[in-house]
Amino acid sequence: MPYVLLALAIVSEVIATLSLRASEGMSKFGPGVIVVVGYIVSFALMAKALTSLNVGPVYAIWSALGTIGAFAGGVLLFNEPIRPLTVVGAVIIVLGVIVMNLGGGVSQG
Repeated sequence: MPYVLLALAIVSEVIATLSLRASEGMSKFGPGVIVVVGYIVSFALMAKALTSLNVGPVYAIWSALGTIGAFAGGVLLFNEPIRPLTVVGAVIIVLGVIVMNLGGGVSQG
């Protein structure tokens, strides 16, 4: 169950981040509400997942997948460019999460 909570936290954070972009500086009410609710839900789910998972690797997974999700969403929803160095950066992030998990993982405590 903690992994489901983590996955939902990541999805909520990505939705909130993409809505932040769509809110145009929090000047649009609808996307602004999604931003606030999305981040609250994300942090609440993350907090619940962290009651039984290790914080370091979990935070790495959350931030890495959130970064990649926001990157993909920016490309798909806002026609943001895909640059080679950005892709290299995303690969490095994923490799870093893999290394962290090999070093200790997300064991349940």
